[in-house]
Amino acid sequence: MRILAAQLNPTIGDVEGNAQKVISALDRARRQKADVVVFPELTLSGYCPDDLLLDSRFIDAIFQKLEEIVPHTKGLFAAIGLPRSSGGKKEKLLYNSVAVCADGKLLGFKNKTLLPTYDVFDERRYFEPGEEEILWEYMGRRIAVTICEDVWQHAKSVGYTHYARDPVLELKEKRPDLVLNLSGSPYSYGRNHTRLSVFSKAAKTLLCPLIFCNQVGGNDQLLFDGYSFYLNEKGELIQQAKGFIEDDLIVDLSTHACPSPPDEHPTKDLYSALVLGVKDYFHKQGFKQALLGLSGGIDSALALCIAVDALGSESVLALTLPSRYSSKGSVADSRNLAKNLNVELIEVPIEPIFKSYLDLLKESFRESPLDLTEQNLQSRIRAMILMAYSNQYGALLLNTGNKSELATLYGDMAGGFAPLHDVTKRKIYELARFINEKGEIIPQAIIDKAPSAELKPNQKDTDTLPPYEMLDAVIEDYIEERLPVEEIAKRRKLELEFVKDLVHKIHLAEYKRRQAPLSLRVTLKAFNRGRQIPIVQKWI
Repeated sequence: MRILAAQLNPTIGDVEGNAQKVISALDRARRQKADVVVFPELTLSGYCPDDLLLDSRFIDAIFQKLEEIVPHTKGLFAAIGLPRSSGGKKEKLLYNSVAVCADGKLLGFKNKTLLPTYDVFDERRYFEPGEEEILWEYMGRRIAVTICEDVWQHAKSVGYTHYARDPVLELKEKRPDLVLNLSGSPYSYGRNHTRLSVFSKAAKTLLCPLIFCNQVGGNDQLLFDGYSFYLNEKGELIQQAKGFIEDDLIVDLSTHACPSPPDEHPTKDLYSALVLGVKDYFHKQGFKQALLGLSGGIDSALALCIAVDALGSESVLALTLPSRYSSKGSVADSRNLAKNLNVELIEVPIEPIFKSYLDLLKESFRESPLDLTEQNLQSRIRAMILMAYSNQYGALLLNTGNKSELATLYGDMAGGFAPLHDVTKRKIYELARFINEKGEIIPQAIIDKAPSAELKPNQKDTDTLPPYEMLDAVIEDYIEERLPVEEIAKRRKLELEFVKDLVHKIHLAEYKRRQAPLSLRVTLKAFNRGRQIPIVQKWI
């Protein structure tokens, strides 16, 4: 038996486009002499459509497309992910389902059993859980169809919930010969290793091969890395699809290939995820050009590299907006970076506007020393100019702030899209060094200089913040790992009061993050979807 795992990049709500991707994959499967085709979870709608699922016209359009697709399964067994009506007699109106087709006919449906309602998932809001595990006979094999979370429970790798059922153990009693898993498993740093461990446990329990087919692409804040794979009955990795691009994984169960270790490059994957997130957001939203401000610092330098790799240098415009506090080196570094990337750079000094603001406010603020008020004026002047260029050129402004800033400071909130808001400062430096591995793209001076907002003389980030090694460690432990402050202090060998103060600042900044532009999620817990903390609260 030959199986094609069609690792597709669907667009949420593009029923026609997603259906055409399915039909094209079925045609490729026939040309490659495949017998079985498996698609990602909710392929026809894209994962996850959120409240589009509450529109009955959307569900009807998906089912109409399924009827058009079914004849294209002639000569094949196909498992196609889609939302469908539960018949109106259940608590929820829909199932997260799989249409199982064979030889041009619809055989039936397999509904997702376990519905995650934690972190970035809210499936129980829309879907009714499936009631039974089903096997489908094809070419003498008993095929089980599972959907994403149905397999995760068995490995006990999710700490948020404990389901009453374990679909893997229920399937074990039925003795399948092959397991197909349709997934919409979002990317986060190092996630592929965890996935392999989870699915390996299931394959070993069921004593049969397992094919995992994952979605790829960016949908709003969520990124999907693909990396579909084939595990043998011992849970060993035999084949793996490419990451961050559409790919067809062809598996021949009649061959006895040797296990192969996963090709893991976490920093490269993180960079690929950020590039894909920007590329898909622009492509799927119809934006043609990106705009960003270059400060001469490492954050904006990395953001420019990502934008160029995602969109091409001809589709990116950069501005440098020096003030009286900007060093000559920062301006020169911005010019060199733009030249290295073949990006047009426009210089717009903000000194005349800044001086006029100071003059305007001099009388009102005459008894106050220069402080954050004057520093923030510069940031807001820059934001105003950047937004003016954005409007004039029809270019989407990219925000260049990072997770470390977002955790404790207001930072720069200008822009419509924030590729680095879930990337800590330490990861920013790792990514910069990765970019320069094959030659200096980001000027070394940018990487070597001490981080500074350059909003006052001789300013350094460490004037008001602890070293990023300490700050980022607390952010990762508290936000991503959800550890208590006492454990963080002990684990990182930090003063307890220091950790408490940082956590207090994180919560003080909660209301500010609600104003932030849309950002990409690349860790287990970002300051966006998946983290719902009240702004007004007295617990912390």
